[in-house]
Amino acid sequence: MIFKSLDKETMLKEPEKISEMDRREFLKIGLVITGVFAGGSIVSVASAAEKVFPNGSIARKYPYRPHYAMVIRVDQCIGCRRCEKGCTAANAVPDYGWRTKVLEREVPEAIGQKREFIPVLCNQCNNPPCVRACPVTATYKDKVHGIVMMDIKKCIGCKICMAACPYDARYYNEERGAVDKCDFCFESSLSRGGKKTACQAACPADVRVFGDLSDPRSRVYQMVHQLQKPVWVLKKETDARPNIFYTKG
Repeated sequence: MIFKSLDKETMLKEPEKISEMDRREFLKIGLVITGVFAGGSIVSVASAAEKVFPNGSIARKYPYRPHYAMVIRVDQCIGCRRCEKGCTAANAVPDYGWRTKVLEREVPEAIGQKREFIPVLCNQCNNPPCVRACPVTATYKDKVHGIVMMDIKKCIGCKICMAACPYDARYYNEERGAVDKCDFCFESSLSRGGKKTACQAACPADVRVFGDLSDPRSRVYQMVHQLQKPVWVLKKETDARPNIFYTKG
């Protein structure tokens, strides 16, 4: 289970606190994962991609060109939330909405650092439940770069995609009258020649590594396929096959 998003009133009173149910879930599985509290299991100590994507050549595993992905180095996150502010500014996210956030928990029994952070966002799934659930094809997976996009002109505001998303990574934009979500800053940056997402550019600790998973020379590819450190995804059991990976270091 991943952290559930909080309603606005709760966030104002107690920002980014997690529910008791979520806390129990993370205590049950998170501490087993080398002290990391990610809401999923380790995909592979050897190669996360081998378990998330089908076997075969790089072209078969990563069919998009470029095949955008992000690796999040959770132990480097300092909880400054500059990523959230950068995303909000770049994508005109209203104060009640979100495209990325940093969740946290306190671990009083831990030695040294007592607080952990985990950045979350749309996982840009290769098998996205939201796309399958949408009755009007307003949300779709782009055939070129594979980002899960929103066509706000088609969206009827039924919110079925929000219920279908296993990562709770969508919100209803009241001003637009449509559901909104992270698009890896495609509209605000990538489509205009940019190479980074706003959250990555704003991060002072190199927590987020964004790039092309189909390019073996890219840093994101090399981090996902290295053998030295565990790499995992959230909610692997849903078979959503996400393009957001987590690691330490």
